[in-house]
Amino acid sequence: MNADLGRLLGEVDALLLDFDGPVCSIFAGYPAPQVAAELVDVLRRQGVDVPPELAREPDPLEVLRRTGANGDQDVTRAIEDALCAAERRAVETAEPTPYGREVIVAARQSGIPVAVVSNNSAGAVSAYLAVHRLTAYVSPVVGRAFANPDGMKPNPAPILQAVRAIGKPPSRCVLVGDSLSDIHGARAAGVRVIGYANRPVKASAFSAAKADVVIASMKEMARVLVERIDG
Repeated sequence: MNADLGRLLGEVDALLLDFDGPVCSIFAGYPAPQVAAELVDVLRRQGVDVPPELAREPDPLEVLRRTGANGDQDVTRAIEDALCAAERRAVETAEPTPYGREVIVAARQSGIPVAVVSNNSAGAVSAYLAVHRLTAYVSPVVGRAFANPDGMKPNPAPILQAVRAIGKPPSRCVLVGDSLSDIHGARAAGVRVIGYANRPVKASAFSAAKADVVIASMKEMARVLVERIDG
């Protein structure tokens, strides 16, 4: 067992999960580059002169972020609407992360509240949880602020929103995330952070960003939480 992980989970009272990564792969059946390309098409229909590097952007969240940076709120809202609709379609073919469900259920059974804090839309997250019979285990769901990409992680605001809803001190909460934006957002919010290195290349980056613990599989967390129930 990862002793550092066991120690950390013994020191916190609430579990915050990023969605795309620790819970599922939202774009497994509806690839993110396809969604990004569709958002670029929306930009063109809005009359935006799309630079080549943005036209090649494979991350739909980055398309939204860069659109918001241009300052045209009407265009940003159009991209937000299109992305929300795409995410709702994507959850229909999203691939559950191995042991992600077990982590959520075991945490609740051991008395730990579970929240989701995501840069994806709350509607998409809630739809996924409903389909996979997890709604009763997760509250709150904090998703992307509508048409305000600056509010996405690494901005600590959504993390702190979840912390306030749960009613625990930030230092007694831990966020599990698979990106540097999660690590940096957690640090800014004053919560503990577990880096989920679902690709080996991420592990050293998460350690360098001062994640409290780095794991390669959600199975590690599930094992610790199940042992807590059994013990």
